[in-house]
Amino acid sequence: MDHFDSDGVDIAFLDTGGGGDKPPVLLIHGFASNVETNWVNTGWVTFLTRAGYRVIALDNRGHGGSQKLYELVDYGAPLMAEDARRLLDHIGVRTANVIGYSMGARISAFLALTHADRVARVVFGGLGINMVRGMAGTGPIARALEAPSIADVTNPTARTFRAFAEQTKSDLRALAACIRSSRAPITAEMIGEISVPVLVAVGDEDVIGGSAEELAKLIPGARAYTIPGKDHNRAVGDRSFKAEALAFFEGNGGPGDR
Repeated sequence: MDHFDSDGVDIAFLDTGGGGDKPPVLLIHGFASNVETNWVNTGWVTFLTRAGYRVIALDNRGHGGSQKLYELVDYGAPLMAEDARRLLDHIGVRTANVIGYSMGARISAFLALTHADRVARVVFGGLGINMVRGMAGTGPIARALEAPSIADVTNPTARTFRAFAEQTKSDLRALAACIRSSRAPITAEMIGEISVPVLVAVGDEDVIGGSAEELAKLIPGARAYTIPGKDHNRAVGDRSFKAEALAFFEGNGGPGDR
């Protein structure tokens, strides 16, 4: 991983593959994850580089090898979208395809809204209609991250987040600040203003992300793909999800074409 300064915050990133004339692919991971867990271990980086794409991926602030911050004002999807934009500036990439998963999809949405000229196409993975409904239960998740031990966490959903954060060896205090931070709303009206091509891909058993089809209906020309037999965590590395994203980037109609 390389590092760069994003307006005073140290951000770790990966830049690999490519060399052809295809737009690079920028990958933005989900909450409590990192480049290795979300994109390398699931086979995305290998899949995309073998398809001829340059792959750029960053550890979001507070995550992975990036700087850990502990104040609420240091987080939020609009601010984290600026980290992604500054990374493109840093490596001299004008326009990229973007894949965001879960929290990364929210970040990608703000990137597409505020810097449409930097986004060729965007995939919202693991986050469907709940992108505009917002995430409930952030308080219990934050408290679970702050608990002395996972044994002290009784809320099943919050316990799942704590277990995942421990698995990824995350800084629990930084993650608690991240999830407690002001969550800038994305309304249905805002999402309808996205002007770049969009693919929404969510597992059919994903209760965290919600319906891909419902979100896609709010975005002019968007494509929806429901990943069969997968929940929020198992959908990330799904082969059909990868194939759908590749077909989308290359302008071909995949099984989720609308």
